[in-house]
Amino acid sequence: MKIELSEHFTYNKLIKFTIPTIIMVIFTSIYGIVDGIFVSNFVGSNAFAGVNLIMPVLMIVGTLGFMIGSGGSALISKTIGEGKKEKANEYFSMLIYLLIIMGLILSVLGIALIRPMSKMLGAEGKILEECVTYGRVLIVFLVPFILQNCFQNFLVVAEKPTFGLVISIITGISNMTLDFLLIYVFKIGVSGAALATGISQLIGGIIPLVYFVRKNDSPLQIKKAKFDLKAILQSCINGSSEMLTNLSMSLVNILYNMQLMKYAGADGVISYGIIMYVGFIFSGTYIGYAMGTAPIVGYHYGAENTEELKSLLKKSLKLIAIASIVMTCLAEISSQLLASIFVSYDAELLNMTTNAIKIFSISYIISGFNIFSSSFFTALNNGFVSAMISFLRTLVFQVAMILILPLIFGINGIWLAIVVAEILSLIVSFIFLVCNRKKYKYA
Repeated sequence: MKIELSEHFTYNKLIKFTIPTIIMVIFTSIYGIVDGIFVSNFVGSNAFAGVNLIMPVLMIVGTLGFMIGSGGSALISKTIGEGKKEKANEYFSMLIYLLIIMGLILSVLGIALIRPMSKMLGAEGKILEECVTYGRVLIVFLVPFILQNCFQNFLVVAEKPTFGLVISIITGISNMTLDFLLIYVFKIGVSGAALATGISQLIGGIIPLVYFVRKNDSPLQIKKAKFDLKAILQSCINGSSEMLTNLSMSLVNILYNMQLMKYAGADGVISYGIIMYVGFIFSGTYIGYAMGTAPIVGYHYGAENTEELKSLLKKSLKLIAIASIVMTCLAEISSQLLASIFVSYDAELLNMTTNAIKIFSISYIISGFNIFSSSFFTALNNGFVSAMISFLRTLVFQVAMILILPLIFGINGIWLAIVVAEILSLIVSFIFLVCNRKKYKYA
């Protein structure tokens, strides 16, 4: 049964509507993890360290898709809620054209700058070459990567979250199959891992592009459109929190790697890379739920249905509270198993990584509330509040803790930094939710 944005959402409908997006995000994370498993076990630790060093740079370049996808979907769902479906379609088409143009420009710049960026991160020798090889191959596929990221949001707005899930499954199976063939069978090494990811991103970007170009039964279709600077700015402001989140996370990951090189050497970078892979699954649940609910919130905000906004906020906070307890317990219990998937060949590294996962996983009991709060304000088209939550959570608090806590607790202080940052961010999220309750009438 198709669920429309205009409906009243019970717990049952809310879960049914968001589950495909949650699974999509988690599945996307899983096939990213498979990349890491193949590189770590069949190419070597230098290659794995190189991939983890350059990955934050690649994510910085790809933030455009996250910003336009989340910010544009908030604007479009609000416009649909206001009854302006043709205008919403114009915004949608224009934003897709903008992403393609910007992606091509960034691809050219990225290919030229990947080596000096890798050196700036401290890569040298074999690790440097692995960084450059992996980075250049992936940047060739930057346009489909950006489109894949933005279409994850737009497919929810189009009331097609299940279709988004199907695309992710096809993309994931392609990536994992190519990983096996290019790395294990043909032994192409780190370039094989990059090709596997790039080709899968091509699939993930092209399928929805073809769907939206053709006539379809969703509210959205790509047509001729003029560039509307006001709409572009509104989308960028709405999505600034998501852009800041991904940009800040990438910068913070670079800082983590630099601190870990100082306190634990290359092994520390490998452990942190594993934590990031594991974190994609657990945080992915929260991110998927936030992506799934954002268009619903945006629609009812545009339709001025304040009773539904109240209901959505209340139900979401309860669901996140339950999920946070379950996932934190799962992460703690499975920490050694998760670490052994990547580094079972090295007992010392296995112990370090297991300990790191246990400490880092405490953050999962808090982070869901912060992720949802930021997304909630994005959906309300309040880019400033959303960006402030993300900016403080992913950059200011984490940078401060990464620099301060290791001086007190050593390497454990690095793993603990995210926990303290999430606690401070929860206070900020609570303050913003309380202060804006009368403005948006959701409480």
